[in-house]
Amino acid sequence: MNDAIDRDLPRDVADALCDAEETLAVAESCTGGLIGAAITAVPGASDYFDSGLTTYAYDAKRRHLGVSREALDEHGAVSEPVARQMARGIRDVTDVTWGVSTTGIAGPTGGTAANPVGTVYIGVSYAGPWGSEESYATVSRYVFDGDRAAVRARTVDQALTDLLAEIDSR
Repeated sequence: MNDAIDRDLPRDVADALCDAEETLAVAESCTGGLIGAAITAVPGASDYFDSGLTTYAYDAKRRHLGVSREALDEHGAVSEPVARQMARGIRDVTDVTWGVSTTGIAGPTGGTAANPVGTVYIGVSYAGPWGSEESYATVSRYVFDGDRAAVRARTVDQALTDLLAEIDSR
């Protein structure tokens, strides 16, 4: 299983964000900062990349992103509601155009019947102009095969792919 991150995706994200004159921040749990590292590996990232937060623990998600205690309690950290709140939270606390979030179970342990090892939720949020009512957040669920490194690498690639799709759809 390939555990290398696609080198072209961060460049494609850079080009899309620069062309649109938009900005990005990321909130990572299972990827532990790998998305931010991939983005900042591209020279000139400071033109469009604001920040990345690794909010691994429940309290970090609440404290830094405004994820509700109810969402964490009722659904757990690896869930659609938490991924959505993480994506919205990072977008709003950093005042950027786009927010991306990842939360999942990279393994090798921690899986359940409902969320087996390899389950990941990726959130993408957009901040439309004030008064436009165009702001939104989407979440997709994936189940990736492979060891911990492969799941994390595939999550980075998928998060960047999902972000590009949303940017291109605007």
